[in-house]
Amino acid sequence: GGGSGGGGKKKILLIAIPLVLILGGAAGAYFTGLLDPLLGVEDTATSGEGGDGAASGEPAGPVAFTDLPEILVNLNTTGRKSSFLKIRVSLELPNALDVPQVEAVQDRVVDAFQVYLRELRVEDLKGSAGMYRLREELLARVNAAVAPVKVNDVLFKEMLVQ
Repeated sequence: GGGSGGGGKKKILLIAIPLVLILGGAAGAYFTGLLDPLLGVEDTATSGEGGDGAASGEPAGPVAFTDLPEILVNLNTTGRKSSFLKIRVSLELPNALDVPQVEAVQDRVVDAFQVYLRELRVEDLKGSAGMYRLREELLARVNAAVAPVKVNDVLFKEMLVQ
């Protein structure tokens, strides 16, 4: 009698495992957005963006980039040895119409960056977590400096800690 019980469990496993994998794959595809074109979600999102663009009077276009000048600062160190950070960043803007507005307040952005960067220690910049925190802080500071324009992202072109 023990052999037939094992065979029944194997059949259940042969059905349950592929079913769980298929459901898991479908859930993953749904949450990552791979199913959006099939479900028609993309159409409602693009029509919503078009409505926002028409309401503000600005056509929605591709993103634009503007480079900030190279920034070189002393890092906050406790010892005698000085450490420096040399950084070059590019700002990602929602559209090209925002570039002149950001360039007009570029000195304010550089000042906000310098004040923040001078307080950093070498340890603050180590690893991917340090880079992520730096990107988030710079993004918050640039958005405060260029408001009402919104900067989508801060992209690192060069970063040297010495």
